[in-house]
Amino acid sequence: MSTKATPHINPRGEEIAETVLMPGDPLRAKFIAETYLDDVVQFNEVRNMLGFTGTYNGTMVSVMGSGMGIPSIGIYSYELMNFFDVKRIIRIGSIGALQKDIPLYDVIVGASASTDSNYLDQYNLPGTYAPTASWKLLKGVVDEAERQDVRLHVGNVLSSDVFYNADETVNDRWARMGVLGVEMESAALYANAAYAGVEALGVFTVSDNIVTGERATADERQNAFTQMMELALPLAAL
Repeated sequence: MSTKATPHINPRGEEIAETVLMPGDPLRAKFIAETYLDDVVQFNEVRNMLGFTGTYNGTMVSVMGSGMGIPSIGIYSYELMNFFDVKRIIRIGSIGALQKDIPLYDVIVGASASTDSNYLDQYNLPGTYAPTASWKLLKGVVDEAERQDVRLHVGNVLSSDVFYNADETVNDRWARMGVLGVEMESAALYANAAYAGVEALGVFTVSDNIVTGERATADERQNAFTQMMELALPLAAL
């Protein structure tokens, strides 16, 4: 594994594990490292995008923030996959449910990720590419949810470039197509993984329901998000 710095990651000689968990918020990466990992070292602080490596039940795992949006996770995940030999990235974060029967704090897993971004145009494909999660990781999180008795919703999610959309009807159209929820990163992560020949998965906690208008407070979100972390961490041993 290379420990040479890239423009956005400088591990300063520290190791980066083959499995990386990527929350959007670098402070959440720090929380995961301090709460769940043993023998923790920090491998990145460039632009305050904190990254840590430690062990979870004896397996080496890293956790690093991705920032918000497709351009940000596109950069960090690309560098991890292509310059640091990372073999799997599991995105963990919040999601807005697009189906009215999905309550707050339930967990959504993105089997695939639609997008309104032009990120996929770079591949110059003669059609519409469908960014898809790793089956191995997807099956692993479903099995882990059964062990932990956690209810999952598995299906298509939307990775949108727009948080405040001027078209207030757009979410209705995505919902009609069965999309479970909207977030802002997974399509780029899945595409980068496919291009690099590695694995990726998105595991999300429902922070608000766009259909019903229900919304979690900041404190409630912090307390509820540990469930998705505890589902994702065991995947490092697969």
